[in-house]
Amino acid sequence: MSTGPFVPKDTGLVPSRPAPKPPASGPGRAAPTPPIIVKDTGVPRQSTDLPALTYVPPAESQNGMAMLPEEHRSRSRSNSKAAGPSPYAPQPQQQGQPQPLSPQQIYQQQIVKQQEQAMTQAQQAMSVQRSQSKRQQTQQPTPPHSQHQPARAAADPNGIPAPNTQARNVPGPRPRQRRRQSTSLDIIYRNLNKIGQGASGGVYMAYERVTNRCVAIKQMNLEQQPKKDLIINEILVMKDSSHPNIVNFIDSYLVGGDLWVTMEYMEGGSLTDVVTFNIMTEGQIASVCRETLKGLQHLHSKGVIHRDIKSDNILLSMDGNIKLTDFGFCAQINESHNKRTTTVGSPYWMAPEVVTRKEYGRKVDIWSLGIMAVEMLEGEPPYLTESPLRALWLIATNGTPAIKDEAALSPVFRDFLYFALKVDPEKRASAHDLLRHDFMKLCSDLNQLSPLVVSARKARQQERAMKGN
Repeated sequence: MSTGPFVPKDTGLVPSRPAPKPPASGPGRAAPTPPIIVKDTGVPRQSTDLPALTYVPPAESQNGMAMLPEEHRSRSRSNSKAAGPSPYAPQPQQQGQPQPLSPQQIYQQQIVKQQEQAMTQAQQAMSVQRSQSKRQQTQQPTPPHSQHQPARAAADPNGIPAPNTQARNVPGPRPRQRRRQSTSLDIIYRNLNKIGQGASGGVYMAYERVTNRCVAIKQMNLEQQPKKDLIINEILVMKDSSHPNIVNFIDSYLVGGDLWVTMEYMEGGSLTDVVTFNIMTEGQIASVCRETLKGLQHLHSKGVIHRDIKSDNILLSMDGNIKLTDFGFCAQINESHNKRTTTVGSPYWMAPEVVTRKEYGRKVDIWSLGIMAVEMLEGEPPYLTESPLRALWLIATNGTPAIKDEAALSPVFRDFLYFALKVDPEKRASAHDLLRHDFMKLCSDLNQLSPLVVSARKARQQERAMKGN
């Protein structure tokens, strides 16, 4: 009759589980790999790096008592110090006998052996692949221009050649290079061609890649712009003022420190070139005034004052269409703030109430339109030969400017200028009034402006060629 394990009374500890029994498996069949238990979490994790090992049951002690796990043995030793040596402590070995290994030590030795075998096999495979890759490199010819090229990247340790070397040695098309990220607008537009230069930046002509539409791109350096609010104001006005007689806004981009504003392109250029190189008839002048008044009427209906109407800011297409541009000096008026006092605009086209710093409203654009009509008639605005400061003094002193050879004008044209150039803004006509004036009956077809645009472009090109020589 065998005696069971002795349990000291003062500790009250009983083994929590019996010794594991070997599984009933067939001969030669390996048991499943035991899971690796991580302390503190208690979550079993199956090892995927090593092959499964044969299960080795824990050995029993010489006196027939089952071995407890390490955790229980340590607790038994700590709790049985007062009562003497624990019956679960390992028995001292006699001299000359080797110390038996625990199951955990046997399992760790097997893992180390398998790791050493796997490392040896991997090193042998890598050495074979290196020797093969070296033989391939010695057999392949070197390109004739490789001596002028920088050294290529070395082969990978696994024997895979670098991409550039492989592309050079294998016949066929070159590998597709990754597109460099662009910092400009060439992703959206193509064929950027500079057509002008302003105080804030250049003006370019380009084509949209998707629609192939021709557009104008205005470049503005924000760091060199003293009044950034004027740029924002121009963009806001263009976005909210879509009209056939207003250069329409398309999009805006921030490229580095520059703001690029894309707008409708008018290939005919500004009215200034037409006025400078041509003599316009009253019918052609009436047509330009009518289209400009339509754009002004639309702006005024939205409570917007342009404040810089002049020939430079009137653009034409090759077929004679006319549109307003440059809304940097625009001002917004409403019921609570229906007058302005800021002195802005171009001096020679400035209304008397702006020069004298009085309150003003929409009628300042009508005065500037009348001066532009005189400019189309005479080729330049009044007082252009004077300095800007003296021109402002003459406008404030003389009021309505004198017109050269006024007797040669038709009565309706004189009457049109009379109501547009009234010094008192209350007596001055509005855009709506002038559109109903009899002078509008003299308007010629817009296509009759096309020859003027063509001749002005040719004259401007000849002038630039002469300056270049």
